[in-house]
Amino acid sequence: MWPTDPEYGLSPKNTVGIDVYNPPPMHWTSLLVLAYQSCGVVYGDLSTSPLYVYKGTFSGSLHRFVGEEAVVFGVFSVVFWTITLIPLLKYVFIVLSADDNGEGGTFALYSLLVRHAKFSLMPNQQAADEELSAYYRPGYSTEDTPMLKALRNFLEKHRKSRTCLLLMVLFGASLVIGDGVLTPAMSVLSSFSGLQVHSSALTHGEVVLLSCIVLVCLFTLQHWGTRRVGFLFAPVVVLWLLLLAALGIYNIVVWNPRILRALSPYYVVSFFQRTGKEGWISLGGVLLSMTGTEAMYADLGHFTAASIRVAFVGLIYPCLVLQYMGQAAFLSKAPNCDIHFIFFESIPRPIFWPVLVIATLAAIVGSQAVISATFSIVRQCTALGCFPRVKIVHTSNRINGQIYSPEINWLLMLVCLGVAVGFRDTNLIGNAYGMACAGVMVVTTLLMALVMVFVWQQGFLLAAMFLLAFGSVECVYLSAAIMKVPQGGWLPLALSLVVVAVMYVWHYGTRRRHLFDVQNKVSLKWLHALGPSLGIVRVPGIGLIYSELATGVPAIFSHFVTNLPAFHQVLVFVCVKAVPIPHVRCYERHLIGRIGPREFRMYRCVVRHGYKDVPGDDNDFENDLVVRIAEFVHMEAAGNNADATRNSDASVDGRMAVVSRSFDLSRTGLLMRAPLPNPEDSMVVLAAAAAATAATTADSSKTETIQSLQTMYEAESPGFAIRRRIRFEIDNSTSESMDPAVKEELSALVEAKHAGVAYIMGHSYIKARKSSSLIKKLAIDVAYTFLRKNCRGPAMALNIPHISLIEVGMIYYV
Repeated sequence: MWPTDPEYGLSPKNTVGIDVYNPPPMHWTSLLVLAYQSCGVVYGDLSTSPLYVYKGTFSGSLHRFVGEEAVVFGVFSVVFWTITLIPLLKYVFIVLSADDNGEGGTFALYSLLVRHAKFSLMPNQQAADEELSAYYRPGYSTEDTPMLKALRNFLEKHRKSRTCLLLMVLFGASLVIGDGVLTPAMSVLSSFSGLQVHSSALTHGEVVLLSCIVLVCLFTLQHWGTRRVGFLFAPVVVLWLLLLAALGIYNIVVWNPRILRALSPYYVVSFFQRTGKEGWISLGGVLLSMTGTEAMYADLGHFTAASIRVAFVGLIYPCLVLQYMGQAAFLSKAPNCDIHFIFFESIPRPIFWPVLVIATLAAIVGSQAVISATFSIVRQCTALGCFPRVKIVHTSNRINGQIYSPEINWLLMLVCLGVAVGFRDTNLIGNAYGMACAGVMVVTTLLMALVMVFVWQQGFLLAAMFLLAFGSVECVYLSAAIMKVPQGGWLPLALSLVVVAVMYVWHYGTRRRHLFDVQNKVSLKWLHALGPSLGIVRVPGIGLIYSELATGVPAIFSHFVTNLPAFHQVLVFVCVKAVPIPHVRCYERHLIGRIGPREFRMYRCVVRHGYKDVPGDDNDFENDLVVRIAEFVHMEAAGNNADATRNSDASVDGRMAVVSRSFDLSRTGLLMRAPLPNPEDSMVVLAAAAAATAATTADSSKTETIQSLQTMYEAESPGFAIRRRIRFEIDNSTSESMDPAVKEELSALVEAKHAGVAYIMGHSYIKARKSSSLIKKLAIDVAYTFLRKNCRGPAMALNIPHISLIEVGMIYYV
């Protein structure tokens, strides 16, 4: 059997009932600091809703009821119970518990489902992935009731049902991305409209211009990162919330203390009895009181569930309730006020301008929540093969979830400016905003019901109660939002259709390309027939052949062999793939195995990343790989090769093992000689330089031009040059007791490393077959090809040094 001691980096399956991933409880001071930061990042959007909720509610046919106190009380009662049922009860107390190892959002729910039930359409999954410590929830059991087993089998066997599930997830994710466009435009325009209350000389066009300038500044700040932006924005949001509470208390006391009675649900019933259809349509405005709630869940990875709960229950919820209550008290006694500026009308005149300044700052901050959520959603989509590759930058060394994407940031800014300039009316943007909010909430409710059944295993009754209780309420709001589709509600639907089309086309093309590789894998007989030399000249060096296959040899290898006259003496097939968990621990990340007999000198390395990890962030991959292969060779020689042979599958690969880079190199039989701080004083570097000079003289193929280019590249990338100068040697103290075959293999590995490492990558193009349908040709030949040409290449995404990169083109007909 393979060793399972943690010293070897091998991880047994998760023990039932033991949480091996969740960190220990956070100290209360750290909890309060995170709660404080979350105010500036997570709750900025939700806290600015009082700027436009009553305006959106009374802007339609309900405007004729403004003078009736009972109707105003009823509107507040509906708002109060809405934010109590959905943001507080559903999200804070229930949905936040459905985290995927600390991550939230629709894709987090989807990743939970595809791990605990085989709903995934993603290719390249291995049984070894299920042994990751964070793969299953603690206490998870595979025992199913007959009804649960029947439902699971139905969803797993019918591909269309899994496709519908994926499309639903993509639609929910696209609506959150749409919020990243609508929220900044809505919040900033609403705040600047307050300037027109006491400044009639300011035109609406000037307000839009000022809003656009502020939006550009907001998106420019994003490269600072969530942590810095959070500390910068949090004081503004906290001050804003305290000001909302103070204004609410003032208006309640001064205008109408009887508004406290509206906390009773009786006023909800009487409101709908009095207003009828107009009251139902007005729910599209009430819906705006929940905007930012989904972003709160999607931003869970930036903070913790406990910190978000503390901030919401202790500050956000009471302040918002007091503010909505105060506005209703003012409106019940001032029916002639301008409903379009209801928030600013309710402000006492002596403090109007200070409140306006803080409101403007809070509106700017309010956009941060959905912008951060958009970055998280895009990163998850990219990792799971549902979005073209974009640049992802980690902005925090302490919290992995805090990221920034330049391309997405500037694209959001352009679309947001287009919405602000094109609509120019917050009522129209509010209708679009409500549509996006209602849609994503319904998607989350459906996914949560499935999580309760398949992940939490709480039974159908509890899931049905959850679905009925919250789904029915949200469907009522969704129906009201649908009524406003002609008045701006079409915008999030149009944006979502575009984003879903991009996501699904990319996912479809990725799946078809992988399916081609699976169906055209190199056979074991063909490989063995080539012999140890593979039928070509084996030159010194290590060749890293990148492939998307986690098992078997890809068809592109035969393309290499038949078109290239020589190949490296050591070949490593590298597969960088995403697994449906947020983060893969460093010691579980690499799977190492052998391809073919020992004398072939062919290995496989599978590098596994979670959908929150960034591939290519390993700056010392070459040396790490050498150490891991040496560790694997020793593990295999320690009596594990027999078990590997018995358990090998019908493909070229034998059994693979999880191998972490050992801090004790004595187990690998190697010694590492690192260069001194001053490379000129390093004897090892001087010897390496002399050897390189000799090799250059002997090898006429390495011209002076190539050498000068390599020298120039190393001068531009000193870190790369230092890593290349690291030397490996056989440890003489352990070589005498070492198996001769192992020693010979390690010597060949060290010799190949010193000769150089080349990164070989297939530059594949996929095209639809001539017999394909017109839709498939458009999807593959037009849409997917366009996306592939305009996204980041895999070499850049994996941080491969271009001086060592070899790309060979190949066409896949799918």
